[in-house]
Amino acid sequence: MAGTGNVIVVDHPLVQHKLTLMRRKDQPTTDFRRLVSEVSLLLAYEVTRDLPLETIEIETPLEPMTAPILAGKKLCFVSILRAGNGILDGMLDLVPSARVGHVGLYRDPETLVPVEYYIKVPDDLGERLTVVVDPMLATGHSAAAAIGRLKQAGAKKIRFVCLLAAPEGLAVVAETHPDVTVYTAAIDRQLDSHGYIRPGLGDAGDRLFGTK
Repeated sequence: MAGTGNVIVVDHPLVQHKLTLMRRKDQPTTDFRRLVSEVSLLLAYEVTRDLPLETIEIETPLEPMTAPILAGKKLCFVSILRAGNGILDGMLDLVPSARVGHVGLYRDPETLVPVEYYIKVPDDLGERLTVVVDPMLATGHSAAAAIGRLKQAGAKKIRFVCLLAAPEGLAVVAETHPDVTVYTAAIDRQLDSHGYIRPGLGDAGDRLFGTK
């Protein structure tokens, strides 16, 4: 991994290989969805690297032993609808006991400002590591708005995971939420005039769900 400030780029060879396959415009929806799930599992591995452990007494088939197990409340994954669900599925494969929340936001096509239409999260967010997931960190406004709402709901320790980030989006999150670390597979060049990441991979939601 490579990290500067509040950004960690997961540069594992398998992540980079699968990301390249995802970027290809001729990648079918089924394969794109599978690749997102696979990369998400690998990103989940990195974002949970420092989860606290405690020890318990167990018995193996051969003898008793003291062994490590996750301590305290399980973490919570929060998906920014709808595209975040593509990442959520892969992460739950790795941490099936995690709690799950959802924040519904859409980006106004004229102003690019996020509009909230739904939020449902566990009551005890303050006692859990909260991992917010969305494939693309573009303008950063949706991510910043979602993180702000989660803080209002009690979240104290938040991390953000995405497949791709633009420098503009990273700057917005760093300015509005300097306590939040962003995990991403790559930082692309820039945003275009429509708020799309370049070179990017297109609209992740449309490619995940075959809606365009």
